[in-house]
Amino acid sequence: MRWSSAFIPTLRDDPTDAEAVSHKLLVRAGFMRQLMAGHYSMTPLGFRSLRKLEAIVREEMEKIGGQEFQLPCMHPREIWEKSGRWSTMGDEMFRLQDRKEADVALGMTHEEIFAFHAAELRSYKSLPQIWYQFQSKFRDEARPKSGLLRVREFTMKDSYSFDLDEAGLDHSFDRHFEAYRRMFKRFGFEIVAVEASSGSMGGNTSIEFMLRTDAGEDWVAGCGGCGYAANVEKAESVIPEIADGEGLAEPEKFPTPGVKTIDDLAKMDGGAAGDRQIKTLVYKIDEKDVLILLRGDHQLSEQKLVDQVESETMRPAEPGEIKKLLGALPGSLGAVGRGDLFVIADLALQGRKDMVTGANEDGFHLRGVDLARDIDVKGWLDLREVQNGEACPMGGKGLEVYKTLEVGHIFKLGTKYSEAMGATVQNENGESVTLVMGSYGIGLERNLAAVVEANHDENGICWPVNIAPYEVCVTVVKPKDVECHEAGERLYEKLSESGIDVIIDDRDERPGVKFKDADLVGFPYRVTIGPKGLADGVFEFVRRRDGQKRDIPIEHAAETIVEAVLDERS
Repeated sequence: MRWSSAFIPTLRDDPTDAEAVSHKLLVRAGFMRQLMAGHYSMTPLGFRSLRKLEAIVREEMEKIGGQEFQLPCMHPREIWEKSGRWSTMGDEMFRLQDRKEADVALGMTHEEIFAFHAAELRSYKSLPQIWYQFQSKFRDEARPKSGLLRVREFTMKDSYSFDLDEAGLDHSFDRHFEAYRRMFKRFGFEIVAVEASSGSMGGNTSIEFMLRTDAGEDWVAGCGGCGYAANVEKAESVIPEIADGEGLAEPEKFPTPGVKTIDDLAKMDGGAAGDRQIKTLVYKIDEKDVLILLRGDHQLSEQKLVDQVESETMRPAEPGEIKKLLGALPGSLGAVGRGDLFVIADLALQGRKDMVTGANEDGFHLRGVDLARDIDVKGWLDLREVQNGEACPMGGKGLEVYKTLEVGHIFKLGTKYSEAMGATVQNENGESVTLVMGSYGIGLERNLAAVVEANHDENGICWPVNIAPYEVCVTVVKPKDVECHEAGERLYEKLSESGIDVIIDDRDERPGVKFKDADLVGFPYRVTIGPKGLADGVFEFVRRRDGQKRDIPIEHAAETIVEAVLDERS
């Protein structure tokens, strides 16, 4: 490719609405352009890199026996109704009607559709099966942001395994786990595999692959000693026991004027520290009123609540609903004397006494509360978010909580979708057995952005050879100089014939502009051809990732460059 005829719309300045590094650089370097919020067009450069990333994923899927499909983007309502997800997916699902007023949706994911086709499997002898596709997904994100990191339309490699039993699923899951590790290594970044919530996907086990970066939106708790790591939506920790006093014979009401938060009460004379308070939250679970109790200095992990309480709908109650139910507003709420309500408490409160909680009267609290004596707790669950520095549940060091970006997610689904779609086979005894499924997703555009998050410097992108749109940029300093022009053309042709992805910068621009553009776009190698080097019989050879420069003899230049590129390919 010749730069003079290529569409590479580089920009001098960052886009004004960009915060993430990958968003800034992919726009500035001419890899993508926004069409509307959450929807991006990939330019020829961006599409080349995306295809290379896709090729890596395809190679690794083929290694584990994956068979590639291409399924429709638009799905009938009936299939999603069978799994129960037509209603539970909520506003993120794009729904529409065709001209016959039939309800359809744009696919967010394809568990239902693959399970529908798996119903054609007949015998255990055809198992296991691993099916996959590269397909556009559509999710109506409320706040798309950060370029390709949170969008409404993207390409996903989603794969699905079908096995006879749980042991088979374990094997398919492990094979995908290792395939994903190899993919991310080839993408050029290190990941952390963490325990995660399965959310609306269902199943009992899921693993997220996380890249540690401030551009992410997920928080992970990890132990540097034993290697334990989990999303905070799933993470556990060990907290020190607190020795409580005997307390009072019964709760005592006391005035707390102006107190509306845990911190307000902790600062008030005669108040109580956060770890001696009971925080009371009100939730509508299947439209029933439920009180959720936590230690005052702890935060609720709503996903833990969702994962452990079976329900169709769940939401925090509105202030008006809370006032009507308890007679007070948030800040003065409590569960003492409310045996008529279903109360769920976090495990950190179990056995605690001499505590302080709201009196269900604005401006008043109760002291001397004994959980076992004064509150009718119907269920004890692990509901709290872990905090930085707390002890590892596996006995390792203290946990570190840090920000990450999810780059892949794999699930053990069990029989939820296969049962809904009637996907069964006969086992060796002739009995009908429901297929056991796994689901494995990886977003291509998000991973392209993740590569940039992990591989950049102050001058631009530093693409790994595997993902770079072009592996080598031949920069002709003076294209109007006959000798420079001919030397550049000869090298360009030799590299192309050797199978190297090469672009020649033959533009009539100042050398500084060419060098800045090459660094911004992020080509792994740049070869500079100029009059001085020709006179000395050398080309300047520059490696982008560390700026290493060396002069290479012209007569061996092509061989040297090919060797360097092939050494980095995998």
